[in-house]
Amino acid sequence: MSQPILHISKTADLAVLELAEFFIRTAKETIATTGRFSVALSGGSSPKKLYELLASPEFSSQLDWDKVDFFFGDERYVPSDDPDSNALMVKKALFEPLRIPAKNIFTVDTSLSPEEAAMKYTQAIQHRYQAEQVRFDLVLLGLGDNSHTASLFPNTPVLHDTSVSVKAVFLEDQNVSRITMTAPLINLAYHLAFLVYGKGKAEAVNAVLNGAEDIENHPAQLIRAAQGDVHWFLDEPAAAELSV
Repeated sequence: MSQPILHISKTADLAVLELAEFFIRTAKETIATTGRFSVALSGGSSPKKLYELLASPEFSSQLDWDKVDFFFGDERYVPSDDPDSNALMVKKALFEPLRIPAKNIFTVDTSLSPEEAAMKYTQAIQHRYQAEQVRFDLVLLGLGDNSHTASLFPNTPVLHDTSVSVKAVFLEDQNVSRITMTAPLINLAYHLAFLVYGKGKAEAVNAVLNGAEDIENHPAQLIRAAQGDVHWFLDEPAAAELSV
């Protein structure tokens, strides 16, 4: 199991830029080898900057986007037109500007119950890969200040789920549901990339990377590439507590 690869930039914008370059480079190499590129996207505010940069003229012209399949590492259990929807955010920031074909976009159907939505999404992923092992080329991840990633939250049953699948998660403290890829599914990816910036994340970054193993309180410690590599794109404030 490989060690995490750290990319520490002076500012958040430079961290986003470095990840955008990594995204394009990885996608190009994969398409050249296999003909297509599959990526599982993360939601929230941090990756929005990444998607907007990828949709800018500087980056959008570098890739044949018709050969990219987009999935979601997790989704909030809200209607598809809700402002909190990860899919809606990405649609506005990336899919619409790049005119991504609908057949290349795989979203979670939140009109179903959380459990059924998770089951259907698992099936959609398996159908896309058919007989092949389900291995995304790239999974993008964020990190909450409580050390959660995707919707793998502290002290939730999904942390102990060993299936390669998508599961529903109920967050009692927020009284909301989420749909998330399990850690075993995420860990099968060829490349994993965290984007984390801001001094508010420094304690969580250090706990996940250097702290004693404590999955219940620091779920992002579950992310360990089975055969691929794990990259952390950080700005200096987020990396401030690391001894590197």
